[in-house]
Amino acid sequence: MVTRRTAEEPAYVLHRYDWSESSLILEVFTREHGRIALVAKGAKRPSSNFRPVLLPMQPLRVAFGGDAEIRTLKSAEWAGGQMMPTGEALLSGYHLNELLLRLLARDDPHPRLFDAYAEAVRVLGSGQGQAEPSLRDAMEPALRAFELILLREVGVLPALDSQTLTLAPLQPDGTYALLPEAGLIAVTPEEGRPWLSGGEWLALEQALADPAPFVATLRQAAHSMPGLKALLRPLLHYHCGVNTLRTRQLMIDLHHL
Repeated sequence: MVTRRTAEEPAYVLHRYDWSESSLILEVFTREHGRIALVAKGAKRPSSNFRPVLLPMQPLRVAFGGDAEIRTLKSAEWAGGQMMPTGEALLSGYHLNELLLRLLARDDPHPRLFDAYAEAVRVLGSGQGQAEPSLRDAMEPALRAFELILLREVGVLPALDSQTLTLAPLQPDGTYALLPEAGLIAVTPEEGRPWLSGGEWLALEQALADPAPFVATLRQAAHSMPGLKALLRPLLHYHCGVNTLRTRQLMIDLHHL
């Protein structure tokens, strides 16, 4: 029996936990194989070549083999060219990781989503976004852009150019809310719901269809804050099956210290 082996696969470590006294189980997001589980044998030993490499939010090239649900990590090399996010940006990176762990099925490739994740982490690490000059200004649109692309990729984001239940086209000057169970619906500002204008939703739909969706969506998201954040949060919680994401609760707790 021939054991399958993959080499030079672009990847990021999403999560790691102990498997034995010397080894780790890794949840890894790869470009061509999606989210996979790998065992890194001996990774906790002081002499292991894996120790300085298997860090979150760092671009890697990995080789792995096996046919079981948990495959064996053969090698991992840092792909270089990126700084580790720190502070609030690091927590934001863990937020992205949590979303991937909750919403992505194993062995389900999403190359466009992988590229969007790499771009988002690059923004968090460098502090320089494509649309805004400062870290804080770039970080929020980058998170919203990634969330939109993730929701679209896993098939739970409705079309943003029409009302979901009636299929009526959006009016650019109309006001519309995005609800977890009903999709995009017309609302009035007096209802007190978060909303975006039809023109904003149409621009976001066009950005998601762009050949470079992360950059295009980030630029549009920068013009739709903070309404977009308030609209996406309940949608993410609904599809993740939680009231509050762990990383968000951690941010809340830290801000209360």
